Formats: sequence, structure tokens, C-alpha cells
Amino acid sequence: MEPIVSRPGEGERHDRADGYRLIRAETEQLSVIEFSFDETLVVEPHVHSDHVDSFFVLEGEVEFTLGEETVVLGPGSFVAAPIGARHGFRGTAGRARMLNFHAPNADFTELIRRTSRTD
Repeated sequence: MEPIVSRPGEGERHDRADGYRLIRAETEQLSVIEFSFDETLVVEPHVHSDHVDSFFVLEGEVEFTLGEETVVLGPGSFVAAPIGARHGFRGTAGRARMLNFHAPNADFTELIRRTSRTD
């Protein structure tokens, strides 16, 4: 296995109506996806039984549901949802950008590929 280097803007880009998903790193142990999205994106609260789902906000603000609590977090904020922890997020006014980490990978990158726009 070789080290992974992903420079700004590099990766496998998938455009969507609300923004883009940029797969920055993908191994069996970890996937890193850069999300750019607007206020139309809503990821309903859910749990994972097989991986930790983590987020690092780069730009804008993101509203996270964590358990029964809702918090709005801005640049420099980090969230980690361990296995079994209820979590979700949505865009607020304007555009946001964040990194999403899945450890282990859990094939989230394949979901991105399957749901990409083709127009």
C-alpha cells in the first residue's frame, strides 16, 4: 500500500444538483470525501452499525443532528459519530464545504458513484 496524497481540487469528482462530492482517499480502512452543498441537502438522522462517520467543516455552516440534539457548526468544527450513534446533517443558508471520513470505508464511495448525476 502506498501513501495517498490529495492536493486541493484533486480526486474523483461527482456533481449533484446541490453541489459536488469529491472522493479524496479510498482504502479498505478509510474513505475521505469532500462535500460541497447548499441548503437543499438534507441527510436525515440515521445510525451505522459498521463504521465511524466523521465530519470536519471547512466553509459555511452545517446543522448537525447528534442524538436528540441539534447544533449549527462552522469552519474548524469536527463531529464524530461512533458506531450506533444517531446523526444527520443539513445545509443552512448559503454554501458549505466539509470533509467526511468513514472508518472503515463501508463502501460509501460506491454509493456516491451510483447516485451521481449523468446529465
